[in-house]
Order: sequence, then structure tokens, then C-alpha cells
Amino acid sequence: MDSSLIQTFAVYALPVLFAITLHEAAHGYVAKLFGDNTAYVLGRVSLNPLRHVDPIGTIAVPLLLYFLTGGQFVFGYAKPVPVAFDRLRNPRWHGMWVALAGPGSNVAQAFLWALMALGLLMAHVQEPFFVEMARAGVLVNLVVAAFNLFPVPPLDGGRVLTALLPQRIAYAVARIEPYGIFIVLALVAAGVITQVWMRPVVNLLSSLVELMLRPLLALIH
Repeated sequence: MDSSLIQTFAVYALPVLFAITLHEAAHGYVAKLFGDNTAYVLGRVSLNPLRHVDPIGTIAVPLLLYFLTGGQFVFGYAKPVPVAFDRLRNPRWHGMWVALAGPGSNVAQAFLWALMALGLLMAHVQEPFFVEMARAGVLVNLVVAAFNLFPVPPLDGGRVLTALLPQRIAYAVARIEPYGIFIVLALVAAGVITQVWMRPVVNLLSSLVELMLRPLLALIH
């Protein structure tokens, strides 16, 4: 196996595992807060990555795309956390917060990885592995958050969209959920999501993380 591939895998493994694990656990945790303990009962409100890893979506698909695209684009997914939206105290609005919890956890993780990068810089640590892992942690979480915010069900952004739309239109949009993943994959293949959606949203979320860091940077300087 190519040594550069092994190095890339080593750098990205921990950030990716944290990104998907906390993303899914956040959905289940917020659902429990709002009245649905389905994920909690099934043990999915957990920091154990094995409870969230999907052999196809988390391992096989990303590796396949890595080789097919020469590392230019990698996409994967974890096992979705089961949420009974009708058991939430307010299915419409609480459902929106449940959906936002996943990307929100990724933004928080991007902030923490950025803190780690800043800490390494301040401590004059120049070990490439840790520096690259911190950078990977920021990038992976921004990408996961941005992708999941794409407004097509069953992605988190699709659930946010249906919460914000008038009820009749929301119902029509929700009906595409069984086919949503195929729509998303087609848009990925066409470059629409990567070029039109991902870049501006990742840049926006990156600016948000920078804004969160400003108070700390002000204290340092």
C-alpha cells in the first residue's frame, strides 16, 4: 500500500471517527431532550464509534471514492440515528433542532480542533503529524457540517427546510425523502454540491469558527 495513503489515513482516522460519532450522538441526545428516547434506548447516544459506523457508508464508499477520484473527493455516511419525530413534544420545531444538532456538533468540533492547532503553534510544536491532524479535524468537520446542511431530505438540511416551509409545501418536499440520497449522489456526480454548495458553506462555517476564536486570540495578543 502506498505510504502516502497510509499517512493520510492515519491523519484523518481520528477526526473522521469523532466527526461522525458525535454528529450522530448529538441527534439522539437532543431528541431525548425534546421527548423521544428511541436512540437512547437503542444505545445510539454513545461516544462509541462502533455504534455509529456503517461498513458500507463509513468505510467502503469513502475508500472507493478516494481511489476513483485520486483523493479529490471523499464522501461517506454513518448509520442514521433513529428518531421518532412524532414523539417529540413539538415535531416541527423540535425536529428542526434535532436535525441541526448534528452539524452543530461538527462546528463545535472544528472549533476545538482549531484550538488544538493554536495550542500547538503557541507551544512551538512542529511535529507534522499532530499539526496535520488538527488541520484535518477542522476541515473534516466543516465538510461534514456543510454537506449535511444541504437542503434535501434525508440530510439534516432537508429536515430544517421542511420545518421552515409552509405545511403543504413541506409535506411535498418530505415525500422525496426515500429518493433523496439518489438525488444527492447525482448532484455530487454532476459537481453541483461540491462547486455550488460546499465551497461557500464551508467558507461561511470557517468564518464562524474564526469568529468564535477571536476572543481567545484577543487575550493572547
